[in-house]
Amino acid sequence: MSHEAPEPDELQTPHLDFEGTTPYEDYVKADVLTHLQHTLSDDPGEMVFLVTTQVMELWFTVIVHEWETAARALREDRVPVAIDALKRSVRELEALNASWRPLSGLTPQQFNSYRSALGEGSGFQSAMYRRLEFLLGEKSASMLVPHRGAPRVHAELEKALHEPSLYDEVVRLLARRGYAIPASVLGRDVSRRYEPSDAVEAAWAEVYSGDQNGELARLGEALTDVAELVWRWRNDHLSATRRAMGAKQGTGGSAGVAWLEKRARNNVFPELWTARSHV
Repeated sequence: MSHEAPEPDELQTPHLDFEGTTPYEDYVKADVLTHLQHTLSDDPGEMVFLVTTQVMELWFTVIVHEWETAARALREDRVPVAIDALKRSVRELEALNASWRPLSGLTPQQFNSYRSALGEGSGFQSAMYRRLEFLLGEKSASMLVPHRGAPRVHAELEKALHEPSLYDEVVRLLARRGYAIPASVLGRDVSRRYEPSDAVEAAWAEVYSGDQNGELARLGEALTDVAELVWRWRNDHLSATRRAMGAKQGTGGSAGVAWLEKRARNNVFPELWTARSHV
């Protein structure tokens, strides 16, 4: 047996010979991901649009996972676990928002060169984005209609529609911690859009008037970070759309910029913002 030291190159040579696919491929499924792009026009810019949209869908999936984790933890009174999940989602939302950069400078002519490939396709038809919105309390039964032809997706959305949102779980936690949340809020129909409550606003004002290092105050700030980035997402979407197509009707028959402007005006977790005026 040789006792000589191995050559430097031998130390750096990775394991290259595998019987089947590489362990990296087995775990990441990179070959699947990189063969999902099927452009429908001859315009080279369509590939950027398609890949960016697919990347957004992956980020939606991660963020939904984080918020479902947070909601479950809140239901079980494990607030630190919920805060950790929310903080991770903040970094993920930052990455999601950065996805607009490749599309943010599109001119109308550039977008029109492959817009017809979308047909009636539109982002509002994204099932995973709809689940994300439902977790924020932005519920609407009508948004299940586009998915009637996909039974599994429709069932997942219907389940999410009738489950408490992330914010519903937050409000229920406030009640369990002794804050005066009325029965009308706690027993509301969770399949409907969350509407602001004066009592919830008062509870947050009380939280923020107390120990700023307390568990509920830290939860409130994590939620506020999330809400701010959701607002930025909506405004970045609005800006990119306004630049690419002006005030024209959106794909899929939506009102385009006018619809996005309305969405951008809405704050999620509304009492977390209004309560600050009373502290």
